Amino acid sequence: MLQTKPLCVCEITNVLRLAASTVSQHLKILKEAGFIIEEKDGKWVNYLINPRPGDPRISSFLTSLDFWIAEEALIISDKKKVMESDRNIICAK
Repeated sequence: MLQTKPLCVCEITNVLRLAASTVSQHLKILKEAGFIIEEKDGKWVNYLINPRPGDPRISSFLTSLDFWIAEEALIISDKKKVMESDRNIICAK
């Protein structure tokens, strides 16, 4: 989903139908490993793919990941949900 656009926790939670605490824990792990970064945007914290990971293996993995999952129905469905989502509505719940 983060390959589609930067997302906040509530947007990811909405698509995956997981608890915010679960999503936050997974994001923390991905951030600590160097796969993603976070950027503050007003009242939101956006998570996005790390454009310059310190470990070249991460870049290699991310590049090949798209090859392996691009045609998976669930991935396509989740990316569509991301594109159709409006954080102003989702995060106001």
